[in-house]
Amino acid sequence: MKMEDLKAKLLDLLESDIEFRYAVAGKLGILELLKRLDAIESLQAKILDEIKSLRENQEKLWRNQEKLWQNQNKLWEEVKNLREGQERLWENQERLWRGQEKLWEEVKELRKTQNITATTLHRLTITIEEESLDVIKHRLKSELGLDIALNRIFIDDREIDIYGATHDICIIGEATVRLGLGLIDELEEKIDFIKRRRPELLRPKLIKVIYTDYAIPSALEEAKRRKIWVLKWSGDLTPMTIIEQ
Repeated sequence: MKMEDLKAKLLDLLESDIEFRYAVAGKLGILELLKRLDAIESLQAKILDEIKSLRENQEKLWRNQEKLWQNQNKLWEEVKNLREGQERLWENQERLWRGQEKLWEEVKELRKTQNITATTLHRLTITIEEESLDVIKHRLKSELGLDIALNRIFIDDREIDIYGATHDICIIGEATVRLGLGLIDELEEKIDFIKRRRPELLRPKLIKVIYTDYAIPSALEEAKRRKIWVLKWSGDLTPMTIIEQ
């Protein structure tokens, strides 16, 4: 049978045979459904692929996020360590400040003590100088009949505790709380210094004198050898000697 005849026959049957028409319609609907199902299945497969890809990406994101959390935890540990280190530094600095304050307090106390000591020594030195001038002046007048004005003098910033002169005699000396060998050498050096710089202050006769509260034995022996008169308020420690120059 030719295709044209078959088509004509089928069309005739569709128009005249209701059951045939329903049967064909049913077949056509199933095919359409199958096509749609195939399309849906294909689309579902694509969706599943997308979901799989999304899950893989999500897993990557979770892994990355986990790494970020780990790194963040490390950062927090570092920050914590830095803060602890900073706190230790502040504690050490605070201890240093407290130590420094204590040192300053010690220094202040030492300075205060030093000032008190210096003031005491200064007063004591002034007292013994004034005492020496009075005692020696009295002794010279009572024993030698010499009324000599005694004073402290300065020559080129060099201090001489005791100096006085009249007619052909002068007296040069030092006043000290404690006499040692060093002051004997210092007195001799000052006398030589006067001879060089102010010879007009000297006289043909000289009395070398040291006034003290206490003298060590070796210093007294040396003073006696050099003809230095050593005395204190209660009396002579070495004899008074007038030296012819």
